[in-house]
Amino acid sequence: MNFQAIDDTPTVSVRPQRENEEQNAISFTLSNVDLSLANALRRIMLSEVSTMAIDLVEFESNTTVLSDEFLAHRLGLIPLISRDADQMNYTRDCNCTKYCEFCSAELTLRVMSTEDGIKRVTSKDLMSSHPGIVPVGQDDDSYPGITIVKLSKGQELHIRCIAKRGTGKEHAKWGPCAGVAFEYDPHNLLRHTDYWYENNVRTEWPLSANAAEEMADVGDNFDALAKPRNFFFTVEGTGALDPAEIVKLSLKVLHAKIGLVKD
Repeated sequence: MNFQAIDDTPTVSVRPQRENEEQNAISFTLSNVDLSLANALRRIMLSEVSTMAIDLVEFESNTTVLSDEFLAHRLGLIPLISRDADQMNYTRDCNCTKYCEFCSAELTLRVMSTEDGIKRVTSKDLMSSHPGIVPVGQDDDSYPGITIVKLSKGQELHIRCIAKRGTGKEHAKWGPCAGVAFEYDPHNLLRHTDYWYENNVRTEWPLSANAAEEMADVGDNFDALAKPRNFFFTVEGTGALDPAEIVKLSLKVLHAKIGLVKD
């Protein structure tokens, strides 16, 4: 068994999108790096890439069936387009006393139902003071928007929201990823995984699609010192950032962290 590549230069190869894969996702293979480095990249993508999210909500009027706290939580989880997030200051680093245009964006919503039946209030009803920080799908006519609350006749919701920059390790609402799939050694030649099975391990634990990209060693020799060299990633975004941009920003954060260790 030999997991060592001839060329030890770290490489990234983007894989074609599969039929059942989400549109807002990217798959790639990271090769010739240590497992610890690949896992560090996964963790950074989940928790250390900054985005914008609603952090403060001021209620002017709320006669809906949902409480202020319930609605505030829902609003915080609405993904906002965050391509300009790196141009904003963190509130903790800004010179303002509370928040300002350099560290936040203001979003307002005012909806009243005046007709019989149910009126759906969605993320598309949020109006932003910053043209680059808006709810996901705001300019897409085919996108229905994320439901915030439903109103019956006579009910009203009037709020003012402040979106701030943050990261997923502070709160999940700032996480740019819906999920990061991470796999290595799909044939389990390193025996890092001990499968529980009743009759046949292969029928009860079928190989993943990534197995086709690595050769299975059918020999009986086992190298306890062998290390994985290929890591298969699938990154699915929330829409706040493009998946490719999430990977690039994660590499930038990782590079900065390694620089701190070296210094």
